[in-house]
Amino acid sequence: MMVVVLPNEKMNTFSRSLSSKVKQRAAYVSRVFRALVIIGSLVCFLLAIGCGYMYVLPNIAHALHDREYGFSNSGTSIDTCDVFDGKWVMDDRYPLYNVSECPFVEQGFNCLANGRVDDDYLKWRWKPKHCDIPRVNVQLTLEILRNKRVVFVGDSMSRTQWESLICLLMSGLEDKESVYEVNDNIITKQVRFLGVRFSSFNFTIEFYRSVFLVQHNWAPRNAPKNVRSVLLLDRLDDISKEWINSDVLVFNSGQWWVPGKLFGTGCYFQVGESLKLEMTIGTAFRTALQTWSSWVDSMINPEKTHIFFRTFEPSHWRNLTLRQCNVSKLPLPDSVGKDLSPFSEAVFEVVNGMVAPVTVLHVTPMSAFRSDAHVGTWSDRPSLSDCSHWCLPGVPDIWNEILIAHLFGNR
Repeated sequence: MMVVVLPNEKMNTFSRSLSSKVKQRAAYVSRVFRALVIIGSLVCFLLAIGCGYMYVLPNIAHALHDREYGFSNSGTSIDTCDVFDGKWVMDDRYPLYNVSECPFVEQGFNCLANGRVDDDYLKWRWKPKHCDIPRVNVQLTLEILRNKRVVFVGDSMSRTQWESLICLLMSGLEDKESVYEVNDNIITKQVRFLGVRFSSFNFTIEFYRSVFLVQHNWAPRNAPKNVRSVLLLDRLDDISKEWINSDVLVFNSGQWWVPGKLFGTGCYFQVGESLKLEMTIGTAFRTALQTWSSWVDSMINPEKTHIFFRTFEPSHWRNLTLRQCNVSKLPLPDSVGKDLSPFSEAVFEVVNGMVAPVTVLHVTPMSAFRSDAHVGTWSDRPSLSDCSHWCLPGVPDIWNEILIAHLFGNR
């Protein structure tokens, strides 16, 4: 029997077939869409985890390190704690390095090698009243200084701090041979430039000898016979161009601004073309600092360079004229007035008027107590007592602890 499908019935059959196919396709699309949503969600989750690892976790770690190195102990911060107001306390964890493993301490500062027997002077830590100086993490410091230039500018006290920092950082290296002086120079005051390279971290720690910061020149024509040389107070040292492209720049001056090393040697002052024979040392020092500050403001990029000025380091002579020096067994119980210095006051006055941010390392008060830490007769010239310079290891290591803590804080 033949079944005849009428046109309407054909259309209904076709519609039902088409509807079934549409439903099947819609279900398939829905399943694919849900699968894509799940895959997309998984990818977003993995990206979030990755970003958290690359960004959030390192920043948390940095924050923890910054907290550790922020002079923090009593709820204070680097900005609110006067780290230079405190006292010396005995600490058996000191010294910070073994001087016998550091070839960059010059013979005149290595008191142990020069016969000093007592070593109590090595065991003192500076404790601020309201916070703590964090103990140096050498490995983190080496990483922070990777690919950088650290430059010290000043007199022999600056050179001592320079040597101290090198030895402190070398204590974190197994390969001591990877640290070397770039020109194979012996560490001595006779060399005006010294640079030590940490090759495995690609950074240098450099020292430029500039005891006055300004230019020292021959006396001008027609000067009085007693004038043998002059300090050009309005001209920074001619090697200053070497200091510009640095990442950390530490200045000091003061020890040479005394009558014996100036007027006693026939050295007077000059501004422009004018000799200033009646100018006092204090006024000349401030004038030189103004020249220095103008140079820093115009030549140093504070976005790149952290600038420091370390204040005057008091000496402990019993009689400087007779070169009499008694190195004490322990730190002094009080600062006996040596915590104040007109040179340090001048530094603060000038820095306060500068545009560039300069951190003053005010070591005058803390160093005033340390009559026990001077070289004395334990130098390379034992016939000459020395109550100006410091033994290494010793007081300059603490200056560098504070310097490093400031670098972590700035970071």
